[in-house]
Amino acid sequence: MVSVRSVVDRVGPTLLHAVHLPEGCPAVSDVVIAEPGGVHLGAGDLVLAVTVPDAQAAVELIRGCGEHEAAAVLLKPPLAGKPAVRRAARTAGIGLIEVHAATSWAQLVWLLRTVLDAIADETDTLENGDDPAASDLFRLADAVASVVDAPVTIEDTNSRVLAYSARQDITDPARVATIMGRRIPDDVLARFRSRGVFRDLSRGRQTIFVPGQRDGTKPRLIVPIRMGGELLGSMWAVVAGPVSDERAAAFADTAPVVALHLLRRRAHAEVQRRASAELLRALLRGEVSPRKAVAELDLADEPHRVVAVETTGGETLDGEGLRLALLERLSQGVGRRPPAAENGGLLYVVVPDGSGPGSWPELRSALADVPAGRKTGALRAAAGSVAGLADLARSRAEAEEALGLLRAGVLPGRVVCFDDVWTALVLHRVATAASGARVTDLGPLGAIRAHDTSTGTEYAHTLYEWLRHPGDPRAAAHALRIHPNTLRYRMRKLLELVPLDLDDPDLRLALLTQLITQRWA
Repeated sequence: MVSVRSVVDRVGPTLLHAVHLPEGCPAVSDVVIAEPGGVHLGAGDLVLAVTVPDAQAAVELIRGCGEHEAAAVLLKPPLAGKPAVRRAARTAGIGLIEVHAATSWAQLVWLLRTVLDAIADETDTLENGDDPAASDLFRLADAVASVVDAPVTIEDTNSRVLAYSARQDITDPARVATIMGRRIPDDVLARFRSRGVFRDLSRGRQTIFVPGQRDGTKPRLIVPIRMGGELLGSMWAVVAGPVSDERAAAFADTAPVVALHLLRRRAHAEVQRRASAELLRALLRGEVSPRKAVAELDLADEPHRVVAVETTGGETLDGEGLRLALLERLSQGVGRRPPAAENGGLLYVVVPDGSGPGSWPELRSALADVPAGRKTGALRAAAGSVAGLADLARSRAEAEEALGLLRAGVLPGRVVCFDDVWTALVLHRVATAASGARVTDLGPLGAIRAHDTSTGTEYAHTLYEWLRHPGDPRAAAHALRIHPNTLRYRMRKLLELVPLDLDDPDLRLALLTQLITQRWA
């Protein structure tokens, strides 16, 4: 059974927005177009309101679809947002979906039917791990190459190659390096960027011609791939020289078809991402067998660490946006993207503990290199100790504990490893247990704290540093950023307030335990 929600999610927010989805919305069975003179409706139909002229006609269509138990009606703005139309959908108990204004109805019909077929075959696809759009993209690249009469690559918005044509009659080192590395080399990217190519792509120019360069790079004819105003990628043709207007127009005309394939590819990738993320969350909770994780998450049966990453959004990126950008950066910095999932505002990444590609040392370096600033936000990350796949829940809990100390400012820096901060963890755990036993309520500490509160003195802090540096008043004074004579004066006044035998080792240990509890709990 295919739900309306799953169809909307697969197509994505670029094209579809669910205005109203009732609880008992029927499962989707087919896609039909509402045309003048009526349409034969069946239960579960997605009805495209292609020729509906106004809100009254939309209301009548929705009522008729409700009577036939259709699944949803798809309307373009502003009709989908009209109060009368929304009321009609709620009354009829039918879904109401808004279609992006710039979307072609013909393309949407094709895409919806493709998505329905993909969802129907989802189980087999996920089990095989195949991308149903990958081979189609390569065939499409061959077809586009015949249209423009030149070798073609299809690339995403990060200049990574998704597919390329078989033609190699016109080539240069840049194209060879692009195909071999599956992305445009950095030096070639810099040259195209300096010529304003990517600026023109973002501005939506229909075709962009880049002349050849002295280093032997041949001319390029570039077409942006867009759908509903969103830039999905681009097509690059290696040409011998300037291209006729007719041929350039034919090349540009292939972009909408490629856009549909990219959307289908993204829909499949999103299905896989969600399934993998949910499996990883279950693994980190200890709810699935490691054998299943090894098979479906491509995890080697070797020691791993769980890394918990916390992000704070800046002016240009919120927390979620920063985590997505971080995942993209990590996938480039450590080779293949490691298994990752979001949960409770944290990003969890599972990496092997060795020294090879994608290991914890490489991830730690990549995390440390992520810039932080007012506009882009910042991150903190902590890794749990080494664990087998059956014990990743423990490593996750340890990562969260270490991250909590980072968040509280107890530990310096932005990235820590559980194994390296054991002293802080011991003190924190002792303080947490002692706090539950209310040890700070015992003895003279309460009187010292009350005096500090009422007079603004810092006797409790002074005593803490004096006990931490036994017999070394200079070190204690340095930690307090005061002169050693000031330290001695404070200690004399403190002992006048609460007479203590600081030569008693048990008393010193008890006081230090109380002060640690007060600071660390």
